[in-house]
Amino acid sequence: ISSSELPCGGFSFENVRRNAFLEQQEGLVLPLAKKTGTTIAGIVFKDGIVLGADTRATSGNIIADKNCAKIHYMAPNIYCCGAGTAADTEAVTDMISSQLNLHRLSTGRQSRVITSLRMLKQHLFRYMGHVSAALVLGGVDFSGPRLYCVYPHGSSSVLPYVTMGSGSLAAMSVFEDRFRPDMEKEEAMQLVRDAIAAGIFNDLGSGSNVDLCVITKDKTEYLRPHDVANAKGERQGVYTFKPGTTGVVEVVEKEVHVF
Repeated sequence: ISSSELPCGGFSFENVRRNAFLEQQEGLVLPLAKKTGTTIAGIVFKDGIVLGADTRATSGNIIADKNCAKIHYMAPNIYCCGAGTAADTEAVTDMISSQLNLHRLSTGRQSRVITSLRMLKQHLFRYMGHVSAALVLGGVDFSGPRLYCVYPHGSSSVLPYVTMGSGSLAAMSVFEDRFRPDMEKEEAMQLVRDAIAAGIFNDLGSGSNVDLCVITKDKTEYLRPHDVANAKGERQGVYTFKPGTTGVVEVVEKEVHVF
């Protein structure tokens, strides 16, 4: 192989002209990035896990659902927050929840958080990011509280506090400022509530209410809604108009034939 044929470093733009030709001559429509909106978060406190999420679901720049449930059941001791495409997060969490249920029935043991993490990672990696599900997985098993962040391509990270979604930067700023290890339950719940509220008020893709899920060794509390951060205001004026308010410029009568 000559030196001119050896691959060189840097970016490759070989397909730019091909794509431009296909777009202009063949009418090819190139795929566009899909914008989704959500704020989800989770932290580890002294006795367990607190997960939080907003409740706004969007379709482009339209609010499709004001009270969407983004904290999904995985097992009695494991819950998962989902960001991305709502159908993908619902389908993936439902499928893994079903597999965990079968595993519990066959083994007679409590589900482990690391087991659900492995199942989620393998499924998402198989589809190479085409399943748009960014997840915050939390639970408590015999090894203690466990909190994981799962990305759409199948990678994951273990952190004491995590945020994901379009409002994640606003939520993370609250965690970075006020998080400390071994927090009490009420303090942790307030911190997650404030983090989700920061996403709601600083991100147009997040809004409505704050849902929380508190998981400890003894019980799980799913608080929906925990707080109405963005309450709907009262209508200030009367917007009904009397007949004849709008003047009639012209009246035209036409005969209509019905076949």
